[in-house]
Amino acid sequence: VAGAGAAAGAGAAAAASGAGAGATSGAAGGAAVSEGLGVPVKVGIGVGVTVVAGAALALALAGSPQPSARPQAESRPPAPAAPRKPSPKPPQHSPEPVASAPGHTPEPRPTPTPATTPTPRPAPAEPTPAPTPPPTTAPAPPKPTPTPPPPAPTTPYRLNTLSYDVTGDGTGPEVRAFESGLMWKRQDPRIDGTEYAHGVSVHGPSSVLIDLHRQCTAYDAVAGVDDLSLGLGAVRFSVYADGARLWRSGVVRAGEPAVPVHVPLAGRTTLRLVVEPVTPVDAVAVADWARSQISCR
Repeated sequence: VAGAGAAAGAGAAAAASGAGAGATSGAAGGAAVSEGLGVPVKVGIGVGVTVVAGAALALALAGSPQPSARPQAESRPPAPAAPRKPSPKPPQHSPEPVASAPGHTPEPRPTPTPATTPTPRPAPAEPTPAPTPPPTTAPAPPKPTPTPPPPAPTTPYRLNTLSYDVTGDGTGPEVRAFESGLMWKRQDPRIDGTEYAHGVSVHGPSSVLIDLHRQCTAYDAVAGVDDLSLGLGAVRFSVYADGARLWRSGVVRAGEPAVPVHVPLAGRTTLRLVVEPVTPVDAVAVADWARSQISCR
């Protein structure tokens, strides 16, 4: 029945379409024939056409009775009915979800800002110690030049053998003739009963100046009043070098032992021997520089 209804609906729609088309064609032809008709006539024709079209449409929708079958000349086997296609199911529309009323959203509470922890300042970096330079090998100190050995000391120059400058050659100590007093060169002076191998005797006051002419080191002697004075007289002995007094004795009297004398002469150029009487009467005394000698290199 549903298929018959659908077919009837389709036929009615086709009939209505044909009737509408015929009416439209007729109206068009009538309009062409009665072009000069008045407006009321045209309105009446239009209304009639509309009524006819509406009746045809109503018949089509209600289902018109099938026409009577015509006599068939010969019977034919019935054609197989075409398979009916199932009517497409109307699309099912899922109900739209009802939007729920928005609930009250609580306002977000402000998140407390965490307390800022002060960042500790980094400790100052310790200075990188400078790399220790490789030990520099100190150059070996130059070998000290060996000090030449001092010349061997020569035989001491005895005072009783010295030459005077006017006759000497300047190679050893010499007595300045014009700047010295009288000097007696002796072989066996005697002081307080003691005899000495060599020496010189003078009367006070006396001065004997000697040019060394060499690198001399010392002057040595024993000084006293010679026994030739018969126990009379008292004197003092002094030694100078380059004008400076380096040694002086106390008062030495006749009959007293001789006093030793030792005076360094390194770096000196002259030597002076001085005898001074204690009183003018003591000038009669004979003073001895016994065992008197100069050591030089």
